[in-house]
Amino acid sequence: MSTPSDPAASAQPPSTAATSSSGLTFKLHPLVIVNVSDHYTRVKAQASFPAETPSPGKAQASCSAEGSSAPAEPPRVFGCVIGVQRGRTVEIFNSFELVLDPVTGTLERAFLEKKLELYKKVFPEFYVLGWYSTGSDVQDTDILMHKALMDINESPVYLLLNPAINHSQKDLPVTIYESELHVIDGGPQLIFVKSNYTIETVEAERISVDHVAHLKPSDGGSAATQLAAHLTGIHSAIKMLNSRVRVIQQYLGAMQKGDIPLDNSLLRQVSSLVRRLPAMESEKFQDDFLTEYNDTLLMTYLAMFTNCSSTMNELVEKFNTTYERSPARRGGRGAFM
Repeated sequence: MSTPSDPAASAQPPSTAATSSSGLTFKLHPLVIVNVSDHYTRVKAQASFPAETPSPGKAQASCSAEGSSAPAEPPRVFGCVIGVQRGRTVEIFNSFELVLDPVTGTLERAFLEKKLELYKKVFPEFYVLGWYSTGSDVQDTDILMHKALMDINESPVYLLLNPAINHSQKDLPVTIYESELHVIDGGPQLIFVKSNYTIETVEAERISVDHVAHLKPSDGGSAATQLAAHLTGIHSAIKMLNSRVRVIQQYLGAMQKGDIPLDNSLLRQVSSLVRRLPAMESEKFQDDFLTEYNDTLLMTYLAMFTNCSSTMNELVEKFNTTYERSPARRGGRGAFM
């Protein structure tokens, strides 16, 4: 599992124990690691370029140094991990972000309940297994977040991702903790204990991870630099193709005017080249193009109608709820729709 790169952090904190004795088997899917990494990267990028007037509404759960003179601490992000538990096997499939109150730092329950409701509609078999965060080691305040989720899952798991780059480390910088009740100094205390896990993948995840791995720059440059180089190469190829087609066109025009003598061998080569290209002005192409275009417009209109119907349905439900809560009105009218 992950090992703190800082020597001072190698000491085990008082709120953690060595290993778990629950006997649970944890299976972690790569999508969770990708989601946590993406969450941390976005929050870190936003912290590097702060806005002039921060929004008082929902803010990403991140911690930074308050002093402007001191170097900024790496931001921390928080979220929930969801999946299924079959017997003694816990399989973590996905995750979503959590929102903390910007003033008190407590969990926003309304946002969490809304997320759970949406996920239940798409993945009815998934439920909250625990939560995740980033950092080199467990912090004392993590136990508060852990207890805040115990009303949803009585024994949540804690997934910790260490974003620090350690080239000598070969294992994934991910640690999974369980919570156990130990007697410390004569009193019960909830502590974190490490658990072993294995990486479980499905075919779609293997394809996605392989695609992301191939997008990673091999020369140490950024992804934006690699994309710019790729687009520049495509632009150069198209520009060269356009210039060569223009040369052939000018040559054929001069041959037609009689400025240069006819070359039947060259004309046969040009004719063969032209026949390789699709006939863009043919009747079949126009029919296929208009059919596909109309199908695309139809799907767009269908999506708009579906969205409009969903909005109208929510509005009708709000009218019905408001009418039912209001006192009975004269005339004995029923609920709207």
